[in-house]
Amino acid sequence: MTMRSIIGLDHVVLMVRDLDEGARRWAGLGFTVSPRGLHTAVMGTANHTIMLRHDYIELIGVVAETERNLPGRQFLAKRGEGMERAAFTGIDADDGVAELKERGFAALGPYDFSRPVDMPDGRKVEASFRTFVWPVEERPGGLRVFACQHLTRDHVWIPELTQHANTAYRIDRVEMLSPDPANAAAHMGRLIDRKPEPLPDGAIRIETGSGRGDFVFLDRATLDHRHPGIPLDGIPDETPITLALTVTSAEAAAKAVGDKAALVTPKVVKVAPRDANGILLELAAG
Repeated sequence: MTMRSIIGLDHVVLMVRDLDEGARRWAGLGFTVSPRGLHTAVMGTANHTIMLRHDYIELIGVVAETERNLPGRQFLAKRGEGMERAAFTGIDADDGVAELKERGFAALGPYDFSRPVDMPDGRKVEASFRTFVWPVEERPGGLRVFACQHLTRDHVWIPELTQHANTAYRIDRVEMLSPDPANAAAHMGRLIDRKPEPLPDGAIRIETGSGRGDFVFLDRATLDHRHPGIPLDGIPDETPITLALTVTSAEAAAKAVGDKAALVTPKVVKVAPRDANGILLELAAG
């Protein structure tokens, strides 16, 4: 029985050292990047979002050291910039905490927070959220997970922010490098009550639900086979590494990415981690 309190991948979080530079970099890859948002003081972070149809990418930077952002700071110190965690879409954060406890996990939360948003019509509003978090030490493939209940979806999915020059519109998958993909996938499966599925190339997939992006666990040989010729120097043995997005037009994606592309084919554009804040970015025509 799948979890009742989540319905699939909601967004991924990229930790960056310099939030302004991160926003410039992703805008330079053909994304429409939201204005900076400042989270509630207890979080000590600010963000930029890249909104897609039903999911999104979040760039987060630390603006003040707090207990809440300690895991993110530790991630930056150890791994450097990259994908630090992923969120599922939460249905009811209170029920989510109860459900995790029923399953034997010491859930954290619920946490309430917000950030100001400038709407296109000039209004100033608040985007409000409730989250609950799996224990920090539960990191299959090096990825922390939590769930985010959106209380003000219209203040987050602003239509003007979902249109991108590279035509990206959904997260297809997150690939996680692991020296033991089967064990890491089984670990994630236990966290979200989803069954791992072996793939023909030796990778292992877990569907997150509701047609949202998948998690894929693989070893370095499989990663190299999937992405030949992409520079992956300095990537740890266990880490979320690939963010694969679906685009309407690979030609438009190639034009938008320009000379930052490490690979361009008629259907796929890839950007190396050195040009995408520590992740391998794939833009593939759907």
